[in-house]
Order: sequence, then C-alpha cells, then structure tokens
Amino acid sequence: MAEELEDGERDVTTGGAAGAAGGTPSWLGGGGNGEPETSDSLRTFGAFVRALREFHGLSREEFGERVSLSRHTIASIEIGRRMPDEDFAVRADPILGGTGALREAAKHLSRQPGLAAWFRQWARLEAAAISLYTYECRVVPGLLQTEAYARAVSLNVPPTPDEEALNARIGARLARQEVLSTQRKPPCAFNFIIEEAVLERRTGGEEVTRELLDQLLDVDERHWNVELQVMPLRRPVHAGLDGPLQLAETPEMRWFAYSEGQKNGRLITDLKEISVLHQRYAKLRSQALTPEDSRSLLERMRGAL
Repeated sequence: MAEELEDGERDVTTGGAAGAAGGTPSWLGGGGNGEPETSDSLRTFGAFVRALREFHGLSREEFGERVSLSRHTIASIEIGRRMPDEDFAVRADPILGGTGALREAAKHLSRQPGLAAWFRQWARLEAAAISLYTYECRVVPGLLQTEAYARAVSLNVPPTPDEEALNARIGARLARQEVLSTQRKPPCAFNFIIEEAVLERRTGGEEVTRELLDQLLDVDERHWNVELQVMPLRRPVHAGLDGPLQLAETPEMRWFAYSEGQKNGRLITDLKEISVLHQRYAKLRSQALTPEDSRSLLERMRGAL
C-alpha cells in the first residue's frame, strides 16, 4: 500500500538513513517516533474508510475538509497508522453513505494492549530476533522481570495506572518472555548487561528482590542461549554513560537498535549509528563481570537477603 500513498505520506521509521540501509522490514509496521505500530483492526478500519471515500468520489483533501482533518491525517487513518479520534466515525458516516456501518466498525478498533505506543515496533522486532543484546541501567530488563517486580516498577512511576491498565501492562511484559525459549527455531541468542545498582536498589522490597534474583539465577541455569552479565558498582571507565541500549539481529541478518527515555523510544536503522552502538556494547561486555563472576555475585546477593 505504501507505493500508493501521495507524496509526504509515506510511512517512515526513525534512524535517518533507513533507505540506504535497506529500509525497515514490512512486518515491523509503521511507527517510529510518531504514530504507534498498526494493528489488524486499525488496518481493516482504514481500508474500509478508504473504500467508502473512493466509492463516493472524494479525494483525501475533500474528505478531510468535511470531517475537519488534514489530508495527511486521513492518509494515516487509511493505512492503519493512526487511531482516529472518538468522534471521527460520527462525523464521517453521514458523508460516506450514512449507513451506520462506519460507526459500528469503529467500536472494534484496538491497539496492541499493555505496550507503550513507542515500544510496539521494537517488541515485534524482538519477537523475531535471532540475536538480542540489552544493556540496562534503570531497571531489570522486561524479558527477565518477575510479575511482582513488574508490578512494583509500574506502580513506582507516576501516573499510577488503574488496575485494568496495570494488568494489561504486566501481562504484555510477561508474554514477551516467550522469546527466551530454547524451543524456538532458531533460538535467539541473548546477552544482558545489568547494573549492580539496579539490583541493590531492591525495587518492591526484599521479598520481591529475592524472587527476582531467583528468577535471574534460574534463567541463567536453564537457558543456554542466555548470557547474563552484571556491571559492578565501581567501574571508573564505563562505555554506557549515555544510557540504556538494545541491539537486535533479524533472521535476514539485519541489525537494528533501540534507545528509550522518558515517555519516548527510538528505533534506529541508520548503519553508522548502529555501528557506534555495537562498539559501545562490545566495550560494555568487556567492562562487565564475566558470566561466571556475575552468577557468583547474584548468588551472594541472594544469600544476603
């Protein structure tokens, strides 16, 4: 569908030189720093809107004027990249035949539950990756969290979610952990580097931390495809001072990177940027404790609780 879009409406991903790098795989969907990753319901609804608009002989600009939206917003809705506002179907239905079908279809719109809009694209890439490297200095990576730790993390950061949103968030996080399985073909190769300070913080209290450390030790023991490393508290030379980072390799042997901050995340496709992040991650691996020493540290921390 992308080749049919008007100029300026092509779906792009952050990273600068995606085109030169071969572009983003189509299965990742749209998103970048702008609209969230599309869902089946958004794509279906968008195709329905487009079919009705074209049946009634309206251009995107003409239709947009009648529903008080820009041509670009109409294009985003039609390709399933944008969730329409609550009143869109009410305004659009009389213009597109007045049958009520559009209003009925709008009731079934949904996004991927439990995942932040800026993270959904990376989550899809993560699910298909054959290599995944993660450095984290804020919290234990979601792929390694327990339910109690995930709950504590979610409740620590304002605004506090309601019970439904909280459960959806935790459920989505735990469901992602299926990628750790050695039964995948091929299984994904993981390396995690976690700051010792993150574990010493004891987020959620001692009981939550005990369970978390048990989980980390269990993953390390049972998953031969997972390598855990701890970055010690005292590390005068540290390549990760710019913050957390993730690198993923797809089955097509393409590498992508992801960085995240307050209320935003960025999928990186530019080859030069990814090369720099690979250099930093390689340095981090050499600066962190070895997997064997990391396990010994985790066991000592568990014993101290």
